[in-house]
Amino acid sequence: MQIHPTAIVDKKAELADAVEVGPYCIIGPNVKIGSGTVIGAHAVIDGYTTIGKDNRIFTGAVIGSVTQDLKFKGEKSYVKIGDNNIIREYVTVNMGTNKESSTVIGNKVLLMAYCHVAHDCVIKDGAIIANCGTFAGYVTIEEKADIGGLTGVHQFVRIGKLAIIGGCSKVTQDVVPYSMSDGHPLKVYGLNTVGIERANLPQESRNSLKKAFKILFNSGLTVPHALDEIRSEIPKCPEVDYLVEFTAASERGISR
Repeated sequence: MQIHPTAIVDKKAELADAVEVGPYCIIGPNVKIGSGTVIGAHAVIDGYTTIGKDNRIFTGAVIGSVTQDLKFKGEKSYVKIGDNNIIREYVTVNMGTNKESSTVIGNKVLLMAYCHVAHDCVIKDGAIIANCGTFAGYVTIEEKADIGGLTGVHQFVRIGKLAIIGGCSKVTQDVVPYSMSDGHPLKVYGLNTVGIERANLPQESRNSLKKAFKILFNSGLTVPHALDEIRSEIPKCPEVDYLVEFTAASERGISR
């Protein structure tokens, strides 16, 4: 371990081998940090926070701080962060609100400077959040979603895998997987063709998704009727099945 002499690391904190702690950091007693993680100057890591291996945490990030939810009663809750994440300058990540609840960040996530991850959010593997992305409580960001800077996401919203959202957007309803959207309020403009190509989805799946998007967004059908038509008209594939499953499970409704 390399701990700068100005850092304050509680004796009860558990730091693995090869952890680097920069100048003026503060690390609380219930923190666990995996091997190879590097923590920049002035970062604060507190609460019941577990951080995995080979993460980069930059200057001034605050992780594991008390939730801003006014319902919080001081009960034990968590922040759980996986491996190989990049958490840039002044990002804030709050603990869960309810007893034994967690805010979760997966693996290979990029949180650019000044992002805010509120209580009970889940950010899954490979997601990219540009500068000042702001998530209210209970938001779920699925695998490899890409969210532009200065975007605000309403509580309980889900953003599907491989969705891309333009900067300065206002997101108040679920965003379906594989979509390309932008705006204030948000509008879906079509399929994220570049994203699904880079993800090496089979050509048959890409063709089926294009047909499914036309039915869902351009047919004029209600969402339930559009899903029925997709089920009956589009050849089955895992991606279309997931699109249907995600949309059918939406409680806030989907952005259209």
